[in-house]
Amino acid sequence: MSSYRNSDSRPPIMQGSPPGLVPPRDQWDRPPWNRWSFQNIRQILPTAEVWRGAGPVRTLPRAERDLDQLAIPPVEGGAATLAGFLDETYTDGFLVLKHGSIVYERYFNGMTERSLHLSQSVAKSVTAAALGVLVGRGLLDVNAPVTRYVPELDSTAYRGALVQHVLDMTSGVLFDETYTNPYSDMGQLDVSSGWKPVPEGSDPGFRWPRSVFEQILGLGRIERRHGERFAYRSIETEVLAICMERVMGRRLPEIVSEFLWAPMGAEESASFTVDQQGHALADGGFNACLRDYARVGLLYLEAGGGIVPPGWVEATRTGNHAIFGEPYTDTLPQGAYRNQWWIEDPVDRALYARGVFGQMIYVNWQHRMVAVKLSSWPDFLSPRFTRQTQAALHAIARHLA
Repeated sequence: MSSYRNSDSRPPIMQGSPPGLVPPRDQWDRPPWNRWSFQNIRQILPTAEVWRGAGPVRTLPRAERDLDQLAIPPVEGGAATLAGFLDETYTDGFLVLKHGSIVYERYFNGMTERSLHLSQSVAKSVTAAALGVLVGRGLLDVNAPVTRYVPELDSTAYRGALVQHVLDMTSGVLFDETYTNPYSDMGQLDVSSGWKPVPEGSDPGFRWPRSVFEQILGLGRIERRHGERFAYRSIETEVLAICMERVMGRRLPEIVSEFLWAPMGAEESASFTVDQQGHALADGGFNACLRDYARVGLLYLEAGGGIVPPGWVEATRTGNHAIFGEPYTDTLPQGAYRNQWWIEDPVDRALYARGVFGQMIYVNWQHRMVAVKLSSWPDFLSPRFTRQTQAALHAIARHLA
């Protein structure tokens, strides 16, 4: 069964009692099932709460503009209006803040203001924001070797890597990020994190990792010197999460709650998916509502908002563009990567938090704008959809200037 856009009729996934169409356990994140599952992770996987705390919600004033018919560049034959773009790119939620006020907010595909949506790799940037708070309080040193915090890594390819190398994904550790190969390191992470069962009919002699930490301890090969080049490795965020947990003596969901989610005035409690050891999937298992993702972006726009250290935000915007190459330059030709965020270019230094299947937080200081797009694309990666999204965001920024 193929996926469907918001303008198409919706198949009755998980409707009825009992439901007739149930996402297969090994395909829940693939089309068309992800159009339902990304908003209903707690019905699929075990999760741990990221409590919003008992404090007040940070108010987001409203200064709404009707941008539905805003003209956007029709990238590679795509839609020429914002409304058309949102439909074409399988959008579940889209929000734009200007000077901290909501100017545009739309929900589709059954999503509501309270729906928690899977963020995929936007989770990396959320985790890094909490880590930045720990760094600012002197609890963690980014210039220290990761083995200071996790001595077991001395027997892995992470020996000699600094925390900053891991933050910037410039460790030389070999990790195959191929999403469609179940035997790749990323495919194994699906199993070790509890997202997927061992693939049916897989090689009975293959040893599948039983937890995320066990998989990390099995990474023994290095492909280049630490710090030499950027290469996207989702497992790096898991290493950071374990460093944070060792420093604090607590699990990641509690750390993110205390140092980020509650202080920023989140509207809803969030959640992480967890493996069988209770390890929260820091690289992609975070779930939150649309406005709270925007509040994360707003913290960065406001130089940390009194929560994340201003120096951490500035450092995040200052990347080494010389070590950022293909295939990443396909969608960010002048880009860089720093502290688990993507930098658009070395001039404006706007930031992206990005996740597969179309998740994004965009922070633009020049235009004092934050935007969030939550999606359920039919493909892990779509350079065309990514370029369309960037063009739409730039058009909105110009229009609101």
